[in-house]
Amino acid sequence: MTISMRKSGFGNFLSLKKLQKDIAPPLIAIVIFLGLWQLLSWSGITLLPGPFSIWTDERTRELLLYPFYDKGGIDVGMALQTWASLKRVAISYTLAAIVGISVGILVGTTPVFSKALDPLFLFLRTVPPLAWVPISLAALNKNEPAALFVIFITAVWPILINTAVGVKEIPQDYNNVAKVIKISRKKYFFKILIPSALPYIFTGLRVAISLAWLAIIAAEIVMSGIVGIGFFIWEAYQNNYISEVILALVYIGAVGLVLDKFMAWLQTLIVKQ
Repeated sequence: MTISMRKSGFGNFLSLKKLQKDIAPPLIAIVIFLGLWQLLSWSGITLLPGPFSIWTDERTRELLLYPFYDKGGIDVGMALQTWASLKRVAISYTLAAIVGISVGILVGTTPVFSKALDPLFLFLRTVPPLAWVPISLAALNKNEPAALFVIFITAVWPILINTAVGVKEIPQDYNNVAKVIKISRKKYFFKILIPSALPYIFTGLRVAISLAWLAIIAAEIVMSGIVGIGFFIWEAYQNNYISEVILALVYIGAVGLVLDKFMAWLQTLIVKQ
């Protein structure tokens, strides 16, 4: 029993050491970055407030301490602003995943569709998210649907293109074996096509989630009167509340990091099976 306890203690020590090795470098880098930023702000080289301004500024401190306040309309806390943006991203990203994977499989398995649609897809995916904003507003005439469309049209391309590439990269030996044993289309789809293309699909999904989060910020900045982190940034900038903009950027960066890590974890979990 003593030996077992010693082994357990040694294992916990190794886990702690590994955790420290994983966490210490990024924490040190963040501290150095924030320190340099604060020094530049104090020196007057830049007019941008330092990170301490998030706490020293009264308005920003209240936003930091009360992230869930709701006074009605667009006057809500940072957490609720972020949540509103996340809901838009979830709706459009889900639709983009469904359309992107479906069309990607169709393009990847049908050479005629690939030749016909490839130039159109390459053309459309180079259009920046902000360029879609006036078009979507003119077509849909409402801020909310327009924002959802901008996210969708930005996120769909990496999913579609990576799925199509993944389907095209299925080893020819797999296809030959499928023809020889004459398996059904359903079995080919679930046993060969999807497992082979899954790494490519998840690469597209991971890129798309970052682009979707970037697109909602861009869309909300130029769309007035909607609750969301992007519109909050624009309003704060218009009123010269730069510390609030910095706090909003912290929220944006944190959410973007969590979304990317979540997709990476999901990919590891599913692709290994």
